[in-house]
Amino acid sequence: MISQELLEILACPRCKGSLRPVDEPEGLVCVNCRLRYPIVDDIPVMLIDEAQPFDIS
Repeated sequence: MISQELLEILACPRCKGSLRPVDEPEGLVCVNCRLRYPIVDDIPVMLIDEAQPFDIS
């Protein structure tokens, strides 16, 4: 999983908002944009084109 230090530095590339980790599937979610950025081999893929819609319930 992503370290807390890295999580504090990263921001959503679309809105510059904060991100929160999710487990299934592993990724980082922007609550504002409702996008999930995947984590591949412990590396967050912070590309808008790679993000997927995420339903925040």
